[in-house]
Amino acid sequence: MNHVEPSITTGRRRAELAGAGIAGLAAAIALAERGWSVRVHERSSALRAEGAGIYLWENGLRVLEALGTLETALHGCHPGWRRETRDDRNRVVATAQWSEERGRRVVSVVRQRLLGALADRARALGVEIVLGSEAIAARADGTLVLQGSDPVQADLVVAADGVNSKVRDSLALLATRRPLADGAIRVMIPRLPEERASEEGRKYVEYWSGHRRVLYTPCSDEDVYLALTTLDTDVRGKAVPLDVGAWCESFPHLRPLIHRIGGGARWDRFETIRLQRWSAGRVAIVGDAAHAMAPNLGQGGGCALMNGLALAVALEGAASVEDGLADWERTERPLTEHTQRVSALYSRVTTMPPLLRAAVLAWAGRSKWVTGQRMRTALHVPTGAKA
Repeated sequence: MNHVEPSITTGRRRAELAGAGIAGLAAAIALAERGWSVRVHERSSALRAEGAGIYLWENGLRVLEALGTLETALHGCHPGWRRETRDDRNRVVATAQWSEERGRRVVSVVRQRLLGALADRARALGVEIVLGSEAIAARADGTLVLQGSDPVQADLVVAADGVNSKVRDSLALLATRRPLADGAIRVMIPRLPEERASEEGRKYVEYWSGHRRVLYTPCSDEDVYLALTTLDTDVRGKAVPLDVGAWCESFPHLRPLIHRIGGGARWDRFETIRLQRWSAGRVAIVGDAAHAMAPNLGQGGGCALMNGLALAVALEGAASVEDGLADWERTERPLTEHTQRVSALYSRVTTMPPLLRAAVLAWAGRSKWVTGQRMRTALHVPTGAKA
């Protein structure tokens, strides 16, 4: 086991974080920028990103700018310009378009690149990232309990250790953990030269067939991110390694694309996590540990980034850590839970008969109210970011 020495008193406020994912690193950077001494504990032996690709909407891009990682994180990314939703007969039933102008941007990025950019920025600010160090519990007084090492004491503990957070559960903060009807197989494949050159290959496209869908997302010149979504009851559809025959039956027009999928795919069922509170004493819970959601809006990472930055901002002028955490939750939780609700509603579309689903998607694409609800998070100016 990796031994972690207790922190040395430096006169600076001390933060100990569990989890070096997007939420944990965003919080670490924001705290370090505000004068905190920060150490991040990551249970893995290397910084690895799961989920293959990630969408970053305007809200997430503003946070990356505030954290000083925008240019590095977006190097080689794919700027989104058009998304199409297609029905069982490959007809376009809904479209959306964006520009590269500030306020209306969306990009897709290889998740590992984003994670690497955040880690590099954190280290440049003096954040210590300890690999092979697993947090297994915390106490409200700011104690973080580590597997195989002595507990460490801090002014603030941040739990960003994912949906199965041991730190969160040690504090009995979980209110509900609701599995949704669907999930996805996610994988990266090489991008072909003709995909880079053609208009079709530069779009985001969501293909539907029965209860199955394929989301096609270019993430760089070299990479395409695919998410193959279906019901959890679809045994052939969720099989890993991929049941190529089953998916080709549903999407014969995508046969060449499906045959390009190799190993490395994984199945994850979508779920929604809500807590009784986002904090207990001097311990804060962020990211999927606090508010996991279906990825239907592409805002899991965006909310993690926003809440990590907002956490540090809330503590800047607070009379105490406890007061700052209470203000943070009161300010940020409503939008995060709105995002969870809308994401979960989209999962219900998966269960609809094809004709009804096509009608619902077409109506949603035309409805200004629905578009406003779906885009509310993307167009939000995050706490601590520039308008």
